[in-house]
Order: sequence, then structure tokens, then C-alpha cells
Amino acid sequence: MSRSAPYHHGNLAETLERAALALLETHTAAALSLREVARQAGVSHNAPYHHFGDRQGLLKRVAERAMAELLAAQQRAAEAAQLPRERLLAVGAAYVEHALAHPNAFAVIFDPDVCEPGHPTEAMAVSIRANEDLLTDAVAAFRPESSAEQTSLFGAALWGAVHGLATLATAGHLPREALRPALDALLPRD
Repeated sequence: MSRSAPYHHGNLAETLERAALALLETHTAAALSLREVARQAGVSHNAPYHHFGDRQGLLKRVAERAMAELLAAQQRAAEAAQLPRERLLAVGAAYVEHALAHPNAFAVIFDPDVCEPGHPTEAMAVSIRANEDLLTDAVAAFRPESSAEQTSLFGAALWGAVHGLATLATAGHLPREALRPALDALLPRD
């Protein structure tokens, strides 16, 4: 980067966030540095500090954006499905496929050093709540006879199973072609 590279241009925070997400396509969060993010964005190496304070601040914001993208992928899948079972399968498949497409961004969402369990940032809390609501609504439509507690427990079990499939697949321990049959096996047929 030359010394004449501009420091301020447009929405610099968003530019830095996009640069970090782009880097996560090829780097893990552990390998992400503020200097490299600034270089990717074409700005001064000090620019990220002005907007995020430190590397952890940037990672928190990147995790918020990554979670919002994961949620949006699941919402699109849910909207495209017609029947309750199809909807649950579509949400699960979207979750796993998004994780496979963006494994490092997916990992940063669930990194307890970035998003401390039980203490998410305000923006992350909104996305988490929306994701929980999406799953609860899909489970309730699939199992309308269930109580609220049963719906919640079944939803937690499904999320755990789908998240496990996504984690195993992104780590290379489960082949892509096994994912849809595994998801299908989770849900009893009528």
C-alpha cells in the first residue's frame, strides 16, 4: 500500500468488515490480522483501530455479519418450501450448505472467544433470536400437536444435530453427499 492511500472513503467500517469477510474465505479467524484487513481494504494499517478498537472488536462485528448471512440463507430456504417437513429440511440444508460455503465465517460465529455464550452483542442477540424463532416456527408447523416445551426441546435437538453435521462436514469428516440423507433421516415421515 502506498502512503498516499486514502484513509477515509465511503463507509470505512463496512469496507473493513467486507475485507475481513473476504479474507475469511481463505484464512481462519486465528490467521486474520488487522494489518492484513487494512491491506485488503486498501487503507492505512491504523484504520481498523479507529473503527473497532482492536482485533476482537472487528471479529465480533464480522461474526454479527456472518450470523446475519447464515440467518438470511435459512430464511430464504424456509420461504421456498411448501410443506412443514420440507421447510425443516430446507432450513437444515441451508444451514449446512452455508457453513460449507463459508467455513471460516461459520466458525467465527460460534467461537466462544468472539461470541461469549450467554453474552452476545446486541446485534448478535437479535440474529440469534430470529434464528431461534425461525426454527421454533418450523418445528411447530411440523409437530403441531407438541407442547411449547416439546417444540423447544425438539428444536434444540435438531439444531444440535444439524450443527454437528455442519461442523463435521466443514472439517472434512463427513462427505457432502452424506448430508442430505443424514438430514432426511432426522425427521420422521408422516
